[in-house]
Amino acid sequence: MAEIILVTGGSRSGKSTFAQQLAESLSETRTYLATCPVIDREMAERIEKHRRDRQDRRWQTIEEETDLARALCQRVWEGRGKGEGEEKKEGVILVDCLTLWINNLLYQAEKQGASLSEEDIVAASQEVLQAAWSCEGTVIFVSNEVGLGIVPDHFSGRLFRDLAGRCNQVFAREADAVVFMVSGIPMWIKGKELR
Repeated sequence: MAEIILVTGGSRSGKSTFAQQLAESLSETRTYLATCPVIDREMAERIEKHRRDRQDRRWQTIEEETDLARALCQRVWEGRGKGEGEEKKEGVILVDCLTLWINNLLYQAEKQGASLSEEDIVAASQEVLQAAWSCEGTVIFVSNEVGLGIVPDHFSGRLFRDLAGRCNQVFAREADAVVFMVSGIPMWIKGKELR
């Protein structure tokens, strides 16, 4: 059963950099599960910067915007069926990030004329956690704390904030360790500190 670590904090707090460095310190077998869609030129440049940051560091990248549970299960099944004495697919998986995942789920629901409730996010989060627990090694999830600022003035902004907050609560409750990033400084608020 995988160890689960949640790295959270505000925008530009150093979450992704810290999570990547932590992952690289834990294992040489690394999978980066990216949730970010390319929506404009600026986002494409950000994605490319993240790719360059992982270049030549033995990362396998999987891009999946909505079905994180399937992507994690696929990673598990790739490592199963090994013969006796062969190495299973262990190591570390870095999922970056849950906030964009929620954004993608919300966008997909709105495109289909459907709604997304906090109960839906709780169920989806639990499904992702179940898939993560079936992995070997460590799974690190990155997420934003979006509820620390002002209350959005429109419904969709408040809904997004609430869904992200609910998701973070589910992952933090179930995680073995939770790290809160403040201005690039990791604060271990649950579990043992890893370096």
